[in-house]
Amino acid sequence: MTNYKEYGYSDTKPTHSHSYILNPILASLSEKDNRIILDIGCGNGALVRHLLQLGFKAYGTDASEEGINIAKKLNPAHFELQDLAKDDLPDQFQQIRFNTIISTEVIEHLYDPRSFVSFCKKILLRNGGGELILTTPYHGYLKNLVLSLAGKWDFHANPLWDGGHIKLWSRKTLSYLLEEQDFEVIDFKGCGRLPYLWKSMLIKASI
Repeated sequence: MTNYKEYGYSDTKPTHSHSYILNPILASLSEKDNRIILDIGCGNGALVRHLLQLGFKAYGTDASEEGINIAKKLNPAHFELQDLAKDDLPDQFQQIRFNTIISTEVIEHLYDPRSFVSFCKKILLRNGGGELILTTPYHGYLKNLVLSLAGKWDFHANPLWDGGHIKLWSRKTLSYLLEEQDFEVIDFKGCGRLPYLWKSMLIKASI
């Protein structure tokens, strides 16, 4: 994988962010509108496994060989390695009619988020359109001010974290990115902590 840094998956446990993004994600899904789901950046497959247990048809891709190997041990047909530098899905998934894409805490790590959203658009339009659900750490005036006053920026946006956060998104900038690619933003949720100091945010868009 081009310049990919392994996250360090060692087991099937959800990552810490699932504690505050899982319920908002589930509240954004319905069995009627979100029939076949692709989780891009699925890590060790924890979210996909949860969705499968709830009765959704769900699949996952990730650039992490460690994560995909762990995920495949429990659900081998539902996970594949995915290099986002390649502009298509793995062969095993190309015939699946995904109408929903979820990507959690991924877009802040990408050098080229426009290409990523375009990739999601391509998959959804191939199957007649659908919904894209993104989560990413929240940034806004109040939270940024609190981080500054508390002297926490070096911790929050640590440049020494290889493979870490390189894009800091607000509701406005992420919405603009989606609208640029002809998506319509249809929902927003703050995730974790107090309003406007949220740990993360969820934006749901349709095309």
